[in-house]
Amino acid sequence: ASRTHVDAAPNARFISGGTDILGEIKEGILEVDILVSLAGLSGASEIISSDLGLEIGALVTLARIASDQSIVETYPVLAQAAESVATPQIRNVGTLGGNLCQRPRCWYYRSPLFDCLKKGGETCFASDEGNKYHAILGAENCHIVHPSDVAVALLALDATVVVSNASGDRQMPIGDFFVSPDVNMLAENVLEPGEFVSKVKIPQPSSGTRSVYLKAKERQAYDFALSSVAVSLEVRDETITQAHVALGGVAPVPYSVPQVDSELTGQKIREVDVQAIGQLAVKDAQPLSDNSYKVRLTASMVARAVSRLISE
Repeated sequence: ASRTHVDAAPNARFISGGTDILGEIKEGILEVDILVSLAGLSGASEIISSDLGLEIGALVTLARIASDQSIVETYPVLAQAAESVATPQIRNVGTLGGNLCQRPRCWYYRSPLFDCLKKGGETCFASDEGNKYHAILGAENCHIVHPSDVAVALLALDATVVVSNASGDRQMPIGDFFVSPDVNMLAENVLEPGEFVSKVKIPQPSSGTRSVYLKAKERQAYDFALSSVAVSLEVRDETITQAHVALGGVAPVPYSVPQVDSELTGQKIREVDVQAIGQLAVKDAQPLSDNSYKVRLTASMVARAVSRLISE
């Protein structure tokens, strides 16, 4: 499909790799009249490198992102995030656009037994119990966490998302692409009917930029993040001149921590207190009954990520 209207059917949806949307259909969460394939969409399977940076089409697979040499060398945080997703089989099928647009993995949302807020109900069942995997930051009424790994890396890289429909394109900083439940309870992003993610743009990093992605999960393979962190630092003359830290697995959207960015910027790398930086990242945390471990885990991971980069 090339810029195909999905307005012809009230419950039409675009599909690329299908690893998430097919699961929603099978679980009875999503009713679809028509699935419109994006296969063959012009330019959507390309990775284009230039002096301005990188453009990655929405249909590029996670496996290709993880192994592409230009990404591995220039944007290691993104390659590492893509490599961390699920299993090799899923990475060979799952796409960049699909990973950004996947729905929550919250077991109350995914279960037909619970009519939760995210499905138009009146209760977030995670508020009281069974919330081991839920949000500790940025959540009010609904405590989902956004499941995308690559979104966290792209947030640390100041990426731009290009959204398309039959009429044309619009683009936005990746942080503006996602919406929290308190803005729109029934959606996780700004896509309107008939729109799809067509590509992602990443600016060319300056010399001295280094980046890393760390992910904690219960099992070695095929698990979503308990917590994850993406860090990009620009270092010149032993001084951090720019910092971007993003968190995953802990909030309803990929989560920026600007207070950490500000604290790191301008510091000599030999003088950075990584433990204090880790604590600063979670200072606004509001854990639920079963997930206070995420506060300690996330602080530790931020400290580890920053420590790794300033030791390079």
